[in-house]
Amino acid sequence: MSRNCTQRGWSDVYPVVSVACWSPPTDEPSELIFYRVVRILSTLGHSLSLITLLTSTIIICLFRRLHCTRNFIHLNLFLSFMLRAVAVLIKDELLFSDDHNTDCSTQPSLVGCKASLVFFNYFIMANFFWLLVEGLYLHTLLLVIHRYSTRLSSYMLIGWGIPFVFMVAWIICRINLEDTRCWEMNENPIPNRLINWPIMVSVIINFLLFISIIRILVQKLRCTDVGGNEQSQYRRLAKSTLLLIPLFGVNYVVFVYLVEPTDKNMNHIKIFFDLALGSFQGLIVAVLYCFLNSEVQSELRRTWRSLSLKRYVGRDYRPHAMSMSRNGTENSAHFPRNSRAQSILQTETTVL
Repeated sequence: MSRNCTQRGWSDVYPVVSVACWSPPTDEPSELIFYRVVRILSTLGHSLSLITLLTSTIIICLFRRLHCTRNFIHLNLFLSFMLRAVAVLIKDELLFSDDHNTDCSTQPSLVGCKASLVFFNYFIMANFFWLLVEGLYLHTLLLVIHRYSTRLSSYMLIGWGIPFVFMVAWIICRINLEDTRCWEMNENPIPNRLINWPIMVSVIINFLLFISIIRILVQKLRCTDVGGNEQSQYRRLAKSTLLLIPLFGVNYVVFVYLVEPTDKNMNHIKIFFDLALGSFQGLIVAVLYCFLNSEVQSELRRTWRSLSLKRYVGRDYRPHAMSMSRNGTENSAHFPRNSRAQSILQTETTVL
């Protein structure tokens, strides 16, 4: 079979695929339905994740009280998820679009196609390493190291720097060993291992950190020397840790040894978990780290009370100002309402 790359894009395949590659049609519809469902779920999950992560990023950036090392790490994790979602959507549009014009293997289309694969692999690897950074930070935080605290630059180096080194090595291997088509085929295993093996190592380390964090939390919660406030902090931290760490540790460990399953059913299960369900991971991370975060909720409530108070005082002040402009002096009947507004303002200021 063949088709020509013309000025209008790819020509039709000749001879017709159904004639040249005849096969029993029993398995084809179910296979196509499976991949279409996976693609729809993947697109939906990444789109929802992108919206919620962008909202969470704006919320954390707006409130100065939320600016700390922990939330800066969260922001980088959100950014890695957003870039991953954008890269996945762009890659799917370029490689699996129904538009034949986007599939033309000529310059500069081929360069853009390869660049999309480079960014796609880099952001996926960076996302896994920022999940590893979250585990490292939580583990360091639970050890209660007062004299030594890792700087944010060190975490940035792990989250963005290490994937960059492996991506440069992957590009060099691709150019020298398998510079074919759009770099989407993986017939040579060496370039693919430069991406899969670092991700596998990060997943295994993160799972070990998860086990260690559970052990530390159990020891601290059972300790009789822990005070009431510290124990409540540990319980809150334990709740958030146990909610989030299995999200990016346990499920990946299950499939960490199944990089390319030979069994068809196992391959479908892995694809469904990695692409369909894994696309909603950013949404869940945004909900747990931002919308269910007690600090974020308190800041949002404080802002809402301040805005409500300003509207209340503004409504109370306008009739008072109109009365003064008409009579030239303040009417005595307005004193109770104004004094009540001032008392409410003092109470809210004290609460804030």
